[in-house]
Amino acid sequence: MSSDKTLEVTFVAADRNVWSGQAQQVVAPAIDGALGMIPGMIPTLSVLKEGDVRIKGIDGAERRMHVTGGFVSIDQDVVTLVVDEATVR
Repeated sequence: MSSDKTLEVTFVAADRNVWSGQAQQVVAPAIDGALGMIPGMIPTLSVLKEGDVRIKGIDGAERRMHVTGGFVSIDQDVVTLVVDEATVR
């Protein structure tokens, strides 16, 4: 994996855009365990359970949001999180 590769993240809740931008890594609470996403991984679609989504930005800062459920997809380094509710931690 090249260090200049990033993820393009779009994170939305039913009522608003939660966060969008570039990230090094995203970790989400999938129903079958934590799902870590990094650049170059295979396309994946997963249902989310209640828990924390962690986004490590390209600046190294970690953003943490609590979600109540939804889904996440990753394809060609594009991550889309669609959740019922999200609360910034």
